[in-house]
Amino acid sequence: MNTTPDGRPIPPAHADERAMLEAWLDFHRATLALKCTGLEDVQLRLAAASPSSMTLLGLVQHMAEVERNWFQRVFAGQDVPAVFGQSNPEGFALEPGRGLDEAMAAWQAEVARGRELIAEASLDHSCSLSEQEAGHVGDQGVSLRWIMVHMIEEYARHNGHADLIREQIDGVTGA
Repeated sequence: MNTTPDGRPIPPAHADERAMLEAWLDFHRATLALKCTGLEDVQLRLAAASPSSMTLLGLVQHMAEVERNWFQRVFAGQDVPAVFGQSNPEGFALEPGRGLDEAMAAWQAEVARGRELIAEASLDHSCSLSEQEAGHVGDQGVSLRWIMVHMIEEYARHNGHADLIREQIDGVTGA
């Protein structure tokens, strides 16, 4: 697999649907990690645009929660607690003692578990949604294909946020 100069995997120009979805998801995961590289703890906790309290560290934690929700709860039907506690189900709230290493480890564990759960599944595999999620989606269920496209969209949107936060912190743009 080819990589960008900063080390992110380049999605193939030609591949089957599954390989393409997995490659783009991995590219966006790597992009979020890259946005956090080289920063001090205090910088990872800075919110870039008032009144938002969104931070790079909070985005990593949030994506750990998103990975758990879509791959473990929705896809696999597992009843698992929030990664960062019931008082922080979206993952954005920061704890003074939890830094990037711990948040990254939790996020990477959720990514690995998600990969494991879907490894042999068909993209057409149907998953049931909670009543709340069904209200947002407009259907009682989704396919693994839908989940993967949604995850790419979720990462892409939050990577845009991460771009703005990182630029505000130290002027680094791109990627």
